[in-house]
Amino acid sequence: MTETHEARDITLVIPCHNEAGALPGVLAAVPPGYRVIVVDNASTDGTAAVASAAGATVVTEPTPGYGSAVHAGIRAADTELVAVLDGDGSLDPGEIPMLASELVPGVDMVAGRRRAVARGAWPWHARAGNAVLAAVLRRRHGLPIHDLAAVRVLRRERLLALGPLHPRSGYPLALLLGAARAGWAVVERDVRYRPRTHGVSKVSGSVRGTVGAVRDFWSVL
Repeated sequence: MTETHEARDITLVIPCHNEAGALPGVLAAVPPGYRVIVVDNASTDGTAAVASAAGATVVTEPTPGYGSAVHAGIRAADTELVAVLDGDGSLDPGEIPMLASELVPGVDMVAGRRRAVARGAWPWHARAGNAVLAAVLRRRHGLPIHDLAAVRVLRRERLLALGPLHPRSGYPLALLLGAARAGWAVVERDVRYRPRTHGVSKVSGSVRGTVGAVRDFWSVL
């Protein structure tokens, strides 16, 4: 069974905190026709101005946290389908059509499984932590995933029906747990994962960021 999705039927949500350096390249790589919402999450580097100049719709979310930013973007979208992608240049927006093509009837979410294509793209400690959490989701909850879905395409109303999820780094894990409890059908497909193009990761780029993310993950579990 197939389901055809036009680009205009999908909103791409890009949560950003201080991604002014990477954002121009990310937005330039978005395939034609997609609606793009950049959520400026308390940035201090002109991220909002960069996004606006590139033609994206800008939504401001003052409450710090990845989950807060994603939720603000999902609420602001008005299409049936939404895609979520980081704004640091590590993931290719050009792979969104491939993921969307897998969202056939009966599938609620298509998640990208990151495959590093360059040295340094994915620090070992972040990769190991991701593998452990994905294994927990497979064994305890039956989700056929190997990654916490840094990029995903899903049905907006079904996502909003899950209710409030984690406001910070625990959001991807909380989303997958909510999906499992709601009986979602989740499909995983490989996507290329590159080193971020500017700056340092807010999670794996520092001890403080990593510790904070681990704390968030355990609070979800």
